[in-house]
Amino acid sequence: MGVKKKKEMQVAVLTICHQDLETLKSFADVEGKNLASLLLRCVQLTDGVSQIHYVKQIVPLLEKVDENGVCDPTIQSCLDILAGIYLSLSLKNPLKKVLASSLNSLPEFFLPEAVHRFTSRLQEELNTTDLYSYRKVIDNISSCMENFNLGRAGVNNLLKNVLHFLQKSLIEIVEENRKCAGNHIIQTQLMNDLLVGIRVSMMLVQKVQDFQGNLWKASNSSIWQNMCGLLSIFTKFLSDDDLLQTVQSTSGLAIILFIKTMFHPSEKIPHLISSVLLHSVDCTSVPEWFMSSCRSLCCGNVSGSAVLFLCQGTLAMLDWQNGSMGRSREALLLDTAHVLFTLSSQIKEPTLEMFLSRIMASWTNSAIQVLESSSPSLRDSLNGNSSIVGRLLEYVYTHWEHPLDALRHQTKIMFKNLLQMHRLTVEGAVLVPDPFFVKLTESLLRLEWHIKGKYMCLGCLVECIGIEHILAIDKTIPSQILEVMGDQSLVPYASDLLETMFKNHKSHLKSQTAESSWIDQWHETWVSPLLFILCEGNLDQKSYVIDYYLPKLLSYSPESLQYMVKILQTSIDAKTGQEQSFPSLGSCNSRGALGALMACLRIARAHGHLQSATDTWENLVSGARIKQGLIHQHCQVRIDTLGLLCESNRSTEIVSMEEMQWIQFFITYNLNSQSPGVRQQICSLLKKLFCRIQESSQVLYKLEQNKSKHEPEKELTKQHPSVSLQQYKNFMSSICNSLFEALFPGSSYSTRFSALTILGSIAEVFHVPEGRIYTVYQLNHDIDVGRFQALMECFTSTFEDVKMLAFDLLMKLSKTAVHFQDSEKLQGLFQAALALSTSTKPYDCVTASYLLNFLIWQDALPSSLSAYLTQQVACGDGDRPATVVERNTLMVIRCLMENLEEEVYQAENSLLQAAASFPMYGRVHCITGALQKLSLK
Repeated sequence: MGVKKKKEMQVAVLTICHQDLETLKSFADVEGKNLASLLLRCVQLTDGVSQIHYVKQIVPLLEKVDENGVCDPTIQSCLDILAGIYLSLSLKNPLKKVLASSLNSLPEFFLPEAVHRFTSRLQEELNTTDLYSYRKVIDNISSCMENFNLGRAGVNNLLKNVLHFLQKSLIEIVEENRKCAGNHIIQTQLMNDLLVGIRVSMMLVQKVQDFQGNLWKASNSSIWQNMCGLLSIFTKFLSDDDLLQTVQSTSGLAIILFIKTMFHPSEKIPHLISSVLLHSVDCTSVPEWFMSSCRSLCCGNVSGSAVLFLCQGTLAMLDWQNGSMGRSREALLLDTAHVLFTLSSQIKEPTLEMFLSRIMASWTNSAIQVLESSSPSLRDSLNGNSSIVGRLLEYVYTHWEHPLDALRHQTKIMFKNLLQMHRLTVEGAVLVPDPFFVKLTESLLRLEWHIKGKYMCLGCLVECIGIEHILAIDKTIPSQILEVMGDQSLVPYASDLLETMFKNHKSHLKSQTAESSWIDQWHETWVSPLLFILCEGNLDQKSYVIDYYLPKLLSYSPESLQYMVKILQTSIDAKTGQEQSFPSLGSCNSRGALGALMACLRIARAHGHLQSATDTWENLVSGARIKQGLIHQHCQVRIDTLGLLCESNRSTEIVSMEEMQWIQFFITYNLNSQSPGVRQQICSLLKKLFCRIQESSQVLYKLEQNKSKHEPEKELTKQHPSVSLQQYKNFMSSICNSLFEALFPGSSYSTRFSALTILGSIAEVFHVPEGRIYTVYQLNHDIDVGRFQALMECFTSTFEDVKMLAFDLLMKLSKTAVHFQDSEKLQGLFQAALALSTSTKPYDCVTASYLLNFLIWQDALPSSLSAYLTQQVACGDGDRPATVVERNTLMVIRCLMENLEEEVYQAENSLLQAAASFPMYGRVHCITGALQKLSLK
């Protein structure tokens, strides 16, 4: 895996207008040390990153100036230009944040002048009349309120102007949107501008200090009038279905926020909002400003979506935790719930359903906040037996298997909050056995396990009241959940629930007793059912339990591995005829306890729970048991045992001598597997082992080079690195001996396939790149004439897979090998290829194709053949049966050798024509195969 190159930071260059540039030039000093000179050098740069360094020098330079510098025209002009630069930068430009951070550290005596200059520049921005520049101004207002002292002060000074600008811009953007109907690109941009404008309006109300007092609340105040105007705009947006629902929902938030800010006294706010949500506003009792701004909410027919978004604003914008709204907040909370229940039966549009689920989950959060702030009168209305909780549970049950992931997630939040609400209503009482929790648990357990929502709710219930109370109702729950893990669609839910349960159970048992006896109970509850499935479950159950549940269990409780091994080894050693908790060794149709043992050990090692493999195995499992697994009748047991030897969570873990002996033992008996899937797994696992040998050998080699006496003791080997490296080399040579011996004439397809695939992995893993990095083994060194001949004989196989693997392996070997330079042998191969190309047997012609391709791709044709080829092409041989095909084939090779592109093109045409005249399968295959390789060449 290559190292990902760090992406360079892109910063847009800041620029200033011509007038400001001339101002800087006029104030820059000859020495180039004043602020004007610094800014001039900065703006003349063409690299934004470099400009950042200059910006950071501004304040240190001003800190050297005394208080009299405030009256310096140079500094005044520079502060003015800095304000212009800040407002000219885009919101995402890093320079904007760097400049704001620097100006926040201005010496205090410069602040009044800096605020004055910034206010003047911001006023110019607010005076713009270009609609498509509004977004830039809105972004600047937003950035001024975010950790920028000068900007916040400027907005405070111009609050009336800012509010007026926002009101004007929102009206004009909506009007422009109507004019651009059908132009989706422009409308999307305008909708985004509209959304940002609403959010900035809300930000002002929440962050500007002036809104904390009451001076602006006079009805004749211009700020008040602007607030009323904005509230009126938000009300129109809320009911305007031509706008995006995101704009409508944000408008609902803004309406409630503005009402909260403008309405007095705050204790009456809940009653006002309740009347709006319930369509029961008394127009004679509400303030005139509210009627003029929100008339459609008081007297009109408000749509369901508008009410929904007002509910969202109510829950998000009001203070539910403190008592600022008085006792009436409880009535508003209950009224909001009833409105949401009504809407849930009316809303069918998917996007609104998503909004509704989020808002209902938000309602449960608000309910918890109210209950936590001591509201005794609300407890009866929100306990588990109340009608509100009943309807919320009904909503959860109806939507817990909804197609939308996000909506299912909201139901989980709601259910979890419902449990917390009930706990708060019975605070001080004994939670278990609480009738509500007992009834809820029993009802969930009665449901079928194929209902996915059941797992989610049980998991929340366990986190709330603990697993021990659920186990008291039914102790077989772990076994029941494991039984359903044969269904792939349920596996993630089941494994997550089991994890939640066994973690909770262990924590509870440990807290109950200081003794270690609790672990036996935990093992009996969670590990024993697992072992039963591994031994007697069906194939799918075992596979999914091993892949999903077993790693989680071992990661949480690595010490449980010893318990697993002990139980399984006892079962293995028991007599087959006796009744056991688990079957014995098993057969070709059953993995048995030995298979379960190997699966557990393999997962444990792959996840790092067997840090020192050999030492651990000496204590857990014997070498005889490992060998027993390597030749087990069931193929998956053999694969798991091999995986135990080959896989490790550390790619540089030293391969022990015992492991190498066991691998050699495995290869001796398992090359002839008849299952393609098993062969593929064997080859894949062995390749992992070879990679481990290669990477760990690099570590050993470095240790050897450094001649360190202490480092090896820190590694997983206790012997000198040179000894381990020699063992690696001997092992790889031994493996290759076994593999080449398996390529004897007449060996089966499966044996040849496995041997060639493994040899190909060895050639690939232990390949020496151009950098001449040390490698512990090279296959080239173990290839002699006899083995080269064995590979060439693989071309005679009737199976093309064998030919292809042999060909690929030859391609990975060095072209400078001695046997490739034997011109007499190469000439014999070439003549054999020509002879086979005219055969009427398809596999002979395929062999010819691979022989020919091998000679071409390796550039292995000796110069002594060049004259032969030229002579054959020139004279031809009319007595030979396929002289046209052969002559044109020779022409292709000759042209390739001479690297003549035009002649190659002509030769291809000639060869294709020859193929058309000899439509026999074998000849065509040979010819087209050569052409294909030639084209790639």
